[in-house]
Amino acid sequence: MTGPDPSQGVILAPRPWLPLAVVALGIGCLLLNLWAALVVSLLGLFLLLQSQLLRLQFSAEALLVWSGQQVLRRFPYSEWLGWKLFWGPVPVLFYFREQRSIHLLPVLFDATALREQLNSHVSVQP
Repeated sequence: MTGPDPSQGVILAPRPWLPLAVVALGIGCLLLNLWAALVVSLLGLFLLLQSQLLRLQFSAEALLVWSGQQVLRRFPYSEWLGWKLFWGPVPVLFYFREQRSIHLLPVLFDATALREQLNSHVSVQP
């Protein structure tokens, strides 16, 4: 297997805006505290790396999280209890709840496509 197959479902495009905003915030923190600036900037760089390494794929029966050629996690839609994108015009957090767990993730992908795919695949409305 060579990674996510586009014929098996929609693969969301990465969007670096949130990680770059976190890095910019870290640079802005230089005026206040060097250590805070370092921590925030490193978090932003970590998120930027994750936005380039991870892929979300909406298959017919589950949301798949890919890293390279390997599926890291599989979230069957049948187990979802709800979902929400936080902060309306500029979504930065994606929340969804399954029967056994809760997930809160940064939006590292195209938020419009994410919302469209959630509306079409998950019967539970936000």
